[in-house]
This record gives sequence, C-alpha cells and structure tokens, in this order.
Amino acid sequence: MFNKIDNLSSQARILIAVILALLFFVPYSYLYKPTQTTEQENKTTNSAIPQTIQEQSTQPIQQNLPTSNNPTKEIIATIQSKNFEYQIDRLGRITQAFLKDTKYQKDSQDLPLFSTDISQQDNPKPLEIRFSDPLINQQAFSTPYLANTANIQIEDNPQTLILTQKLQEITIEKHITFYPNGYYEININAPQNYAYFVSPGMRPNVESDAYIFKGVIIKESDNTITTIEDGDAKEQTNFKASTILAAVDRYYTTLFFKQEGNIDSIILNNSNKDPMPFISANGNISLSGYIGPKDHRVLESINPSLTDVIEYGIITFFAKPLFLLLDTLYKLTGNWGWAIILLTLIVRIVLYPLTYKGMVSMQKLKDLAPKLKEIQAKYKGEPQKLQAHMMELYKKHGANPMGGCLPLLLQLPVFFAIYRVLYNAIELKGAGWLLWIQDLSVMDPYFVLPILMGLTMFLQQHLTPTTFSDPMQEKIFKFLPLIFTIFFVTFPSGLVLYWFVNNVFSILQQLAINKSLAYKKSKEIAEHKHRPKDS
Repeated sequence: MFNKIDNLSSQARILIAVILALLFFVPYSYLYKPTQTTEQENKTTNSAIPQTIQEQSTQPIQQNLPTSNNPTKEIIATIQSKNFEYQIDRLGRITQAFLKDTKYQKDSQDLPLFSTDISQQDNPKPLEIRFSDPLINQQAFSTPYLANTANIQIEDNPQTLILTQKLQEITIEKHITFYPNGYYEININAPQNYAYFVSPGMRPNVESDAYIFKGVIIKESDNTITTIEDGDAKEQTNFKASTILAAVDRYYTTLFFKQEGNIDSIILNNSNKDPMPFISANGNISLSGYIGPKDHRVLESINPSLTDVIEYGIITFFAKPLFLLLDTLYKLTGNWGWAIILLTLIVRIVLYPLTYKGMVSMQKLKDLAPKLKEIQAKYKGEPQKLQAHMMELYKKHGANPMGGCLPLLLQLPVFFAIYRVLYNAIELKGAGWLLWIQDLSVMDPYFVLPILMGLTMFLQQHLTPTTFSDPMQEKIFKFLPLIFTIFFVTFPSGLVLYWFVNNVFSILQQLAINKSLAYKKSKEIAEHKHRPKDS
C-alpha cells in the first residue's frame, strides 16, 4: 500500500501540474456548460407570461419577420458622443453601435458591436418590438418609424429621441434618453391588450474566442443568476421576476434592467440554439438599458448590481473580490501591470503557510527516498511488512506522502480565480507595462513574457525537491515548462505576467526554504556529533 502511496506522491504532483494546465490554460469556459437546477426549471413555466399572452400564441415573435433585410438598412437617426455612435434604423432599433475609444478600436477604426452577417438578420436588435398578434407583428415590420430628429450630439447632458410608429389599429412611441456613458432610459407608450415583446438585442459579436462565455445572463429578484450559453438555448424559457437581462460576450454587453421593480424575461432560441432575449409587456413600460464594454467602474456607476454581468463562471464568488483588490492596487499604482505584480505578491504572502508546508513535506520525502528504497528492496514480496515499516518510517520523521500535494490542491481555486479575472478584465485593454507591452489584454508581441515564464518554471523545477520512482514520469515532468510556454504564447500578456512573477516569487521562496532546511539539518547533525555516546 505504502509503495503505492509513495508512487502516488510523485504521480499526484504530475497530475496536479496537468490539472493546472487543463484548468488554467485549456479554457474552462468552453468545457463548463451552465445548467439550470430543478428550482430554475420550475421557473420556466407559463406563469411568467401575462394572461393576455397566455391566451395567444407566443410563437409569432419568431415568425412573420421581413424576408429581406434591405428595407431595414435605412438609418433614420444617429446618436453621437465622444464614446460611442448609435444608428437607429427605420424599425426603431439600434441596428449598430460603435465604440470610439482608441483602446477598443480595431485597425484604427471605431469598433462595431453587432454582427452585419445577413444570415443573422432575423436575430433581434436592441429596442426591437415584436407583437404576439401575427397580423400586428407583420404590420410592425412593414411600417417605418418616424424620428423627431435625425441627429443627436451628446456632450455632458443626456438627450432624448422620440420614435413614433403608426399602425392600422395602434400607435407606438419610444422615448429614449441617451447618456454619455452608454446608459439609456426608454419609455414605450403602447395601448393595453396588445401583448408585445421588446429585446435588449443579441449579444455583441466582437470576440470570436471559442473558450469564453457568450450568451445571456439573467439576474432574478432573489439574486439568482442564470446563464444560457450560445448553442444551449431551449425553445422558450421564462423568468417572471428578473431584474437584469443581459446579452454578453467576453468584453461587451447589451442589457435591460429595472431601477425599481421586476421584469418578465423570455429567452427564445434561433436556428443555432443561441439565446434570443426579450421582455414581455402589455401597455406602457419603462426600462433602463446599457450598451458597451463590461467596465466594472462604468457599470457600478450606473447601478452596482450591473457588475453581475461580468461573468467569471463557477468561481465568480471568489473572483469578484480578487478583481476589487486588483482595482484597488491599480488606484495606488496607476498601472495595471504593477497592480498585477502587487496582487501576485499579496497572494503569495497569504498562501505562504500552505506553500511552506508543501515544500517542507516534499523535502522530507526526498530525504527519505534512499531509506524507502532500502525498505522496498528488503521486504520485496512481503506487502504487509513493507507497509508496516514504511508507516513507521513516515511516522518517525513526520512525513506525509500526500503532504506536498494537498497544499497545491487547496491553492487551485485561488489560481483559477486569478486566471478568470485577468482573462476577462476589459480594463486591461490598451493598458501598457514597460516598453514592449502596449496592451495587457493581448499576447506579448515579442514572446518575451512566455519565454521568461518557461525559463523560471524550469528553474523552479530544479530547485523543488522531487521523489520520482518512475523515469517516464520524470521525463514528462521536465517537459512541462515547454508545454506551459506553448500554452501561454497566445494568452493575454497580463495573465502571463502574473504567472511569470508568481514563478519568480516561488523561486525566491524555495531558495529561502531550502536554505532554512539545510541550516536546520546541519544543526541537527552537529548536535548529534556532540551528544554523549551513552545518551
């Protein structure tokens, strides 16, 4: 048994290293598919649909759309600010949103948030209204809105746009007040008994990375947060008492929320099973909305609860405080790179007791390796005696075969949370560090940080005690720095910076612990030599 345990010690360390690679660098977001609990499934009933809608089919909101997107390309109003440009089409929708800030620009051009792919023309756009009644719905998609002005320039104060659509039976008015930071308020005036649905729009289509969460986030009045990822949407899911309905990709979002009260959210799916978000309404309704980057400070300034659309996955409960700590360090240093370095130092200090315990345990196992081999050779073929003598040896020297592994396992949630924070923080966009790093959110253009990370990992391996009993395991372990370097090449330089600095601190820590253990050992040897022979 203990022969197996001793082997397991080195095998576990290999396994932990592989787990680190898989969890940190082979994207968890791609593997993690959020599922609804039984309680959440119980909420997806028709109780979320107003009575007038229950009496009618909700399917027409997916049907009777224009067969061609050409009539909707006409822009009837443009809203400009120093941060963004919104284009309103003839159907009263925000058909495109451009971000003007240079750190968001692509190829020196303003960044468009929404797809222009003709195959996605039936997907809802922000402020789009669809009616439950198929005849009215067909009229709505065939009748243009009229705008009270064609151009709005927002400086410091909000500006209001009024859109009017006159159908055969009813008239719809949208009063939209735009603010400089991407926040807006919309009041829809519609007669009662005409059930309709309004959408915050499909998610921004900027990030093509398959390893990130892309889909819809719903926050309910009891603070339950449900995520529905692209490809996972059911035919219809209802949330009666929600407070936030957001469509997101890695860095950007379009959303609706209520400053007070709740909204009835409905999630449909398109042909790709991507979630299409809507809010059901009947008569007048007032909503708040936002289109733009998932910048923590901007969202918090609008409404603190909006920071929940910054999605970190299953580790969110721990990742959010880490980001707040990182943000605090940024305020102190004025640079995200130095903030990452300070965060790394703080994490190392907090985890020092666990790290120290693990390193000491591995050193003890290394020191016991010759004696273990003697026992294994002496009691080969006698498993019971072998186990008993190995137990006695471990107990005598206070060694634990798993002692070096458990502290590492306990640190995994911390490292994973930091990975999620740095990978999803849009604040790192355009943030430079030293001379060659101009953007911590993208890969190092000269591969300096990945190479340094690999070299420091290699050096750390040589300083860390190991007790390999299998030559093949040892060879695999030696290749890990190269494997990790390859993983890190395309990762955001901010994340690579964290891991490189973490390796440096680990090396310094290992040197200090090795020196301390060597001193302690030499002291014990000296005391043993001066001990009386008859003692």
